[in-house]
Amino acid sequence: MQNDAAPTKGNLIAAKNTLRLSRQGYEMLDKKRNILIREMMNLIEEAKRVEDDIERTFAAAYKALESANIIMGVSHVQYLARCAKIEDSVKIDLRSVMGVEIPVVTAGEKSGRPAYSFGDTSSALDEAMAEFNEVKSLTVRLTEIENAVYRLAMNIKKTQKRANALENITIPRYENITKEIANALEEKEREEHTRLKIIKRTKEIG
Repeated sequence: MQNDAAPTKGNLIAAKNTLRLSRQGYEMLDKKRNILIREMMNLIEEAKRVEDDIERTFAAAYKALESANIIMGVSHVQYLARCAKIEDSVKIDLRSVMGVEIPVVTAGEKSGRPAYSFGDTSSALDEAMAEFNEVKSLTVRLTEIENAVYRLAMNIKKTQKRANALENITIPRYENITKEIANALEEKEREEHTRLKIIKRTKEIG
């Protein structure tokens, strides 16, 4: 509807309906934005905790690996490392948060039994393997979180833009249109009332 829409009751009803829907739309977008922001902030806090866990676990893993290198020899540890199975258990699913598709990344749990024999290895290697497996799980979780934060941030930006358009453009525009049409109709009613009074008075005089 244009600002120069004819001041009719039909246009007034249409403008009021558009205004009502625009306000409802803004409320829904504002609610969605707040939920997404809360979800993103929770994930950011979790990401910080996971990063700390990764740093701590990496340190423990490398310490155990250094011990294994000293006890078993670097070349033997490298040989056993080449025998390790390629990780192919990572899977990605999706969950929805207010219509935003968020990835859910999982990695299959390995059995507690290592791929190498215990005869010519050290417990330090077992510890290193366990710590690096934990690093893998934490890294998978961090990847999931960072991807989710990115998607949420992009959707928050898009939702904010749409909410701003409604709040600053559409709603004020239709408030103005509704007011102008209502005022024009009131003025026409006053003019019509005055005209009828004049006609009535003229008839009485005649």
